[in-house]
Amino acid sequence: MHSKLLFPLLNSKSIPVSASLIEDERLTALRSYDILDTAEEKDFDELTELASVICQTPIALISLVDAERQWFKSHKGLSATETPIEQSFCAHAILSYDEMMVIDDAREDERFADNPLVTGHPKIVFYAGVPLVNEDGYALGTLCVIDGDKKHLSDAQIGALKILAKQVVDKLELRRKILNLQVANQELREANMFIQKFASTAAHDIKNPLSSIHLTSQALKIRLQKLGDEGCVRLIDLNLTSTNRLIGLLDEMLDYSKDPSLLLSKKTNIDLRKSLKKLISMINLPDNFKIVLPPEGLALNISVVSFEQIFINLLSNAIRYNDKINPIIEIRFNSDNDYYYFEVEDNGIGISPEYHEKIFSNSFTLKITDRYNKKGTGIGLATIKDLVNALKGNIYVKSSPGVGTTFYFTVKK
Repeated sequence: MHSKLLFPLLNSKSIPVSASLIEDERLTALRSYDILDTAEEKDFDELTELASVICQTPIALISLVDAERQWFKSHKGLSATETPIEQSFCAHAILSYDEMMVIDDAREDERFADNPLVTGHPKIVFYAGVPLVNEDGYALGTLCVIDGDKKHLSDAQIGALKILAKQVVDKLELRRKILNLQVANQELREANMFIQKFASTAAHDIKNPLSSIHLTSQALKIRLQKLGDEGCVRLIDLNLTSTNRLIGLLDEMLDYSKDPSLLLSKKTNIDLRKSLKKLISMINLPDNFKIVLPPEGLALNISVVSFEQIFINLLSNAIRYNDKINPIIEIRFNSDNDYYYFEVEDNGIGISPEYHEKIFSNSFTLKITDRYNKKGTGIGLATIKDLVNALKGNIYVKSSPGVGTTFYFTVKK
């Protein structure tokens, strides 16, 4: 495959528009490596040293051709670090369709006979340069060897020089990939900082009205106790319990937003049945719903905030999307040495098989309405899948339209 070639100001006074665009693209590619004017590096110097030894030449260069100069990333046997592009042998080399440009005697070549690098120091006679063509097809420069005497390279020397040139390109590509990773990591850090700041602000914004609800509920409870209205006092107690739990949940979510590793490290011993009852008390459960819980005495060591978020979402969906006269939800549990196994089954409207994978995708929403005549947001199950994955588990669904749905998920112990 031919390289995308350079069109420098060497012989032509007018450059075609298409050629100029290609040169702009080539220069953009060269600068994407962020290598021009960087310090000497052992990895590159070793390659020029090898080229010099293999080809038996006093000079070997890794030359990168910029808009107005050729700059040497490595320069074995030459003190200069760059030369003007008008004097550049390498600029001619990367114009060639050949895999390698060889000049046996520059003094007899009309392109270079008057070149100051030929008539003066370092008095170039022999030149052989292999273009450094990157993975996108752009010629960035050359790996070249130079001698002050006429010379002829053997097939083995030519083959070795081409291999070394490929090694130079590989090192350049590795450098660019590392730079891109560093940029991506920085962008990710900045995004995480924004998310943490947003989560902190949102948590405080939500906690303020919750705190007000909590204070007014306490005041209302005192007044109702004085009036002896026990029924309303019980409702207020329920409101206070839910408010306290929401405030605690916000604090936990804020902690996790600052340090996601807490999902795995911050685990708590819980009683499964009691924890589920507490969650159900926070959900708007219609009177006709029946929820079958696992038996008593099942102890788990798990990330509480993840456990609660997963079950609140699954139970809320099971309630919202149930059209039966006698709706029922059954929660089942099992475990082995490595995993906890959960099942949440309902007898609701069900999900068609073609959507069983899609419902876990971001922003996918089934075109159905719930029992309250509202459409879903399409983000809940995607978040649940992310949580389960973070807990080193798996989640999937089995469902039949009109019959019901069962979600199966695991959590690694």
